[in-house]
Amino acid sequence: MRVIRKISITVCGGLLLLLGIIMIALPGPAILIIPLALTILALEYQWAKHYLKISQKMLSKSARKLDLLIRRIKHRK
Repeated sequence: MRVIRKISITVCGGLLLLLGIIMIALPGPAILIIPLALTILALEYQWAKHYLKISQKMLSKSARKLDLLIRRIKHRK
């Protein structure tokens, strides 16, 4: 059963990751798909967990910057 689980996670996560990478160049929600794929792959692979943490930090930093920008724009009016 462990082998089947690992294969299922690898295939599902791998396909989503590939789809997310393709969506970087094509229209699509790559910013949502790639972290989702990494979350699935992180269930079995340490490297995916590492990249997931990096992407979480980057997205949090971007969200804080966007929040500050929105606040500045609101205060100008």
